Amino acid sequence: MSEESRRIIAADVVFDGESAHRDCAVVIEGEDIVSLILRREIPRGATVLELPKGVWLAPGFIDIQVNGGGDILFNDEPTPEAIATILRAHRKFGTTSLLPTLITDTDEKMIAAKRAVTTILPREPGVLGVHFEGPFISPERLGVHRADLCRAPQPHHVEMLAPRPGGVSLVTLAPEAEPPGFVSELVAAGCKLALGHSMATYAQTRAAMSEGLTGFTHLFNAMRPLASREPGPIAAALESCAAYYGLIVDGEHVDPAMLRLALRAGLGHPMLVTDAMPPVGGSAQEFLLQGRPIIVRDGRCVTTEGALAGAALDMASAVRNCVAMLDLPLERALVFASTHPANFLGLGKRLGRLVAGYRADMTAFDPQSIRVVATWVAGAPSTEGAPSTQDAPSTEEW
Repeated sequence: MSEESRRIIAADVVFDGESAHRDCAVVIEGEDIVSLILRREIPRGATVLELPKGVWLAPGFIDIQVNGGGDILFNDEPTPEAIATILRAHRKFGTTSLLPTLITDTDEKMIAAKRAVTTILPREPGVLGVHFEGPFISPERLGVHRADLCRAPQPHHVEMLAPRPGGVSLVTLAPEAEPPGFVSELVAAGCKLALGHSMATYAQTRAAMSEGLTGFTHLFNAMRPLASREPGPIAAALESCAAYYGLIVDGEHVDPAMLRLALRAGLGHPMLVTDAMPPVGGSAQEFLLQGRPIIVRDGRCVTTEGALAGAALDMASAVRNCVAMLDLPLERALVFASTHPANFLGLGKRLGRLVAGYRADMTAFDPQSIRVVATWVAGAPSTEGAPSTQDAPSTEEW
């Protein structure tokens, strides 16, 4: 490819997934990053997109738990068109790739979800695969999952859950509720496994981890709580260097004090997740979840009884909350939003960093407000406009 075909994006700060570099530029050819160079090294006469003053450029956010967005619930519409709408809704908030997430449902709906993802994968790099959150979960930790749809796995479920070529299949389950060998079978079939909606003991969690389970879905929520004589899955997650645990940092699902404690004590890899519902990137303030009314009230998705039902959280807000609520350096929050999820999914040699050879998935944002001004997926700029704010300029001003 010729020098003329290279695209250069320059920023006051480029965060490459490990370090922040000042007055740098990212050089792109096709879908990939060729190099990071200093501004002063940009060839004379090159066409350069100069990001607005003060804006950071960082790896695009990767969200592994997205139930919906743009007023669409994936369970209601497991189609390629619905996935495309969800992608557009989340891209405005810096999410360049995600896993559409199907909560506990019928086999027919699971098959439809997998078919939709398989169909859109070749043409939409922002879709990394599918997340099946259930149905093999504990009746004692349902959350808003329907009890009548929870069930024990059958032999055909291994093939049903196995990933298709080029895609990831993440399965959230309660290991204590599964027959012997099921966790190992799913791992052998290529699935990524996460404990969630579970009453597993510490010993049961450790046993599942020895069989290949590495993830924990929304740590603290919908799982056996940490206790002095039964530490359960939370302790098993935090003490393992190999564990990856999703955190919903909205100030509602988990008290910030608990999250700060976990981040200080944990040896594993925190990941920001949204657990997003249809209102994210949409306009409706209420929706139905498998026939059950859900209302957005004070920024929370709740049932009519007041129970949490997913979240009205986007990834830019999750990063912002990490800095404001958890007192984290911005760079560390960005790692939680991109590098760690990429590594968990087995995509850490392709996504989650801005270095040579990686796909050019990037987000540009104001570092004070974490307001997103632009995104790129596989080198292509997003056609979605950034949220209108006074803190960040629109792309039309560049």
